[in-house]
Amino acid sequence: MSSLRLLASARSAGKVVECAGKKYTVEEAKPGAFAGVQVAFFAAGGSVTRALAPDAVKAGCLVIDKSSHYRMDPDVPLVIPEINPQELRQHKGIIANPNCSTAVTLMALWPLHKAFGLKRYFCATYQSVSGTGAEAIRELDDQVHAYAKGAPLTKKVYPYQIAFNVIPQVDSFGANGYTGEETKMMLESRKIMGLPDLKVSSTTVRVPVVRAHSVAVNAEFERPVSVEAARAAVAAFEGAELIDDPANKVYPTPLDFSKKVKCGVGRIRIDTAFDNGLALWVSGDNLWKGAALNAIQNAELMVREGMLKA
Repeated sequence: MSSLRLLASARSAGKVVECAGKKYTVEEAKPGAFAGVQVAFFAAGGSVTRALAPDAVKAGCLVIDKSSHYRMDPDVPLVIPEINPQELRQHKGIIANPNCSTAVTLMALWPLHKAFGLKRYFCATYQSVSGTGAEAIRELDDQVHAYAKGAPLTKKVYPYQIAFNVIPQVDSFGANGYTGEETKMMLESRKIMGLPDLKVSSTTVRVPVVRAHSVAVNAEFERPVSVEAARAAVAAFEGAELIDDPANKVYPTPLDFSKKVKCGVGRIRIDTAFDNGLALWVSGDNLWKGAALNAIQNAELMVREGMLKA
């Protein structure tokens, strides 16, 4: 018989949460709390993962972690089930979930890599404020209402006004001038796709969209490309939905792909800078495929394949 337990900080312990018609009392997440738990979804940040994941594993629990803490650990699989499900069998108690922008981008690039052999890619992201959290959503909403009333706009979450603006910074800057989000895009793409030498350059941008990320991608390939073959590859891929009829203004938007399982891919065309490349656009739900949904899909696949211990 299956059961659900909700664990959170001591501050949230005791709260009652209703899910699927049942009420659950939140318990404190602390050492010893994972006894008897088969699978734990960690979604509280790297510091919590670092503190509690080893204890959960010691208790015999499989940890599926949404933070960045274990993503580049060579002993921890980083898995998107439509791309590298075989890695799930290599886990030692912890499975890492990819970054939201990486997951959305690879839903477009993986079928094209299988068809043509990916050599390198450049991208610019258009990332929604929900990627920062609930407080960022409220800040955007407050700024829009203040603007409409002609009132002063206040900012706390972002260094600049986000309403009616774009901010070319997601995460903090490193010594090389790239942000953490941009570095994640490169390193995670290499690990998930099994391409350790893949060349990646990205610029990650926060935009005044509530939910779902979009990415403009320019990719170069080893084998000859064509728009027709690219469209066919995307259409056949289980993780993507081809939305590509530019003559009739049909292409993916974040609004259309909010709360959708698949990511939308469109605007596929021959790249005019690469000798053998494609330019394209992808939109996907950062809270679903970019986070919770991917973790659940990994767990569901392990159940189907009999990979979970009783």
